[in-house]
Amino acid sequence: MFLLEGGVYLAVKSSTKKRLMELGVSEEHAHKLADDANMDAIKRMTVDQVAKKVDLKTGDDELENIMGIIREQMASRKRSRSGRITISRKSILDDDIPQGEDRFNVLNHFLVPHHELVPVKDEEAQLAPWDMAVTESDGSVRLAKELLPKVLITDPAIQAIKEVEEINNSELPAGWLTNRIVKVIRYSKSAGSTTAFRLIVEST
Repeated sequence: MFLLEGGVYLAVKSSTKKRLMELGVSEEHAHKLADDANMDAIKRMTVDQVAKKVDLKTGDDELENIMGIIREQMASRKRSRSGRITISRKSILDDDIPQGEDRFNVLNHFLVPHHELVPVKDEEAQLAPWDMAVTESDGSVRLAKELLPKVLITDPAIQAIKEVEEINNSELPAGWLTNRIVKVIRYSKSAGSTTAFRLIVEST
């Protein structure tokens, strides 16, 4: 926006002025600060530069208020750059995450093969064709699941399965998904379907 002042056209950034007013700067001082300056430029100003811009004397209460607002904006910018999320910012992010039926489920995408969690009681039967039972030194027999290819628990498909299972059973203990087996079925027009098994692990 351009305003005529003393016969000279001054460029006032309306978005900067509006932002300053939202932060608590009076309209008069916000208008003067936004004259040929954006928020980044204002944040770099010294106390003397701000005082000159808004026609206030050093030590004036209103100037101290304006500088406090500018310092707070500088601090919030540093926090966001460091990767920390403030409570207010986190709540905004949480509000932006779709919930319920509106939430995207990676397993519904046509490029993602079918994934299903193998019940613990069915693991031995499902893996029987691969003869993965091993006899320990004490004579006990166990399923050598560690021989299976691994998939991280952080994999989006595994996380989708985890979320559904925990909705259906709220009493599942922490870490219940580690060392479980997931069956992956891929469909192809030329090759039909192929089945693979993966062991869910927390790290490689």
